[in-house]
Amino acid sequence: MVLHVMKWDVRPEKMEDYHDWAMKAIPRVMAGPGLVEFRAYRPVTGNSQVVVTYEFGDLATWAAFYADEEIQEVMDELRTVAHNVSAELWGPSPVVPKPMRPGE
Repeated sequence: MVLHVMKWDVRPEKMEDYHDWAMKAIPRVMAGPGLVEFRAYRPVTGNSQVVVTYEFGDLATWAAFYADEEIQEVMDELRTVAHNVSAELWGPSPVVPKPMRPGE
């Protein structure tokens, strides 16, 4: 599996615009090619930071998703309502290549 992690801060003056944008952007992202799972997180303290994760079966699938025209449009739009946008691409650990769960 490949995990694409993105982090950003919602621009304080764009909070309402961000919410409206996100409600439209999420279905577009979910329709992207090869996406296995999407998750979004906010700090429990309630500030304007956001972390999202996109999971893919392999690097080639991620590359096809990221190169998709609609996905690039969503990423461009993100920068109009958020700042400090960063992205990381993670692959499986050689020590723990598959998920581990308690009791298994």
